[in-house]
Amino acid sequence: MSQSLEIPKLDTLAQELAAIQQTGSKKIALLGSRHVPITHQHLIEMMSYALVLEGNRIITSGAAGTNSAAIKGAMRADPNLLTVILPQSLARQPKESQEQLKQVIHLVENPDYDNLSLGEASAICNRDIISRCQQLICFAFHDSHTLIQTCKEADEQRKVVTRFYFD
Repeated sequence: MSQSLEIPKLDTLAQELAAIQQTGSKKIALLGSRHVPITHQHLIEMMSYALVLEGNRIITSGAAGTNSAAIKGAMRADPNLLTVILPQSLARQPKESQEQLKQVIHLVENPDYDNLSLGEASAICNRDIISRCQQLICFAFHDSHTLIQTCKEADEQRKVVTRFYFD
């Protein structure tokens, strides 16, 4: 009985190694679940803060939880290195998120998606975010379907993807 090994292509390995070793600033997408314990939110905020202090640009969305923590950290370090892309218009965001989002310098709204469900709009928004970044850091649960799909799409685009699971 013979068994075939799946060996990654040399160019794939070279691309991943180059991305990991890249010095200088990167565009890093920080995405994740809305349902995050406060202690985890503090860790995400500190990570975002540290990444921006190193000169990296953070790209995230506007939801509560992970994205809100990423926004807080980046805003504290350097608001000019933060881009927030909303799945819909600012008016469609929860009231508690709107106050924070109004302070973001680089805020992209998508009012064309206001007629879609939040899940559909979020999937489109996440694709846009992935297209703009070099690396994705994702905080999710194993049943976070939209986020899991976003990670798969980032993998397919050969982005460096780091997954943290809460469960």
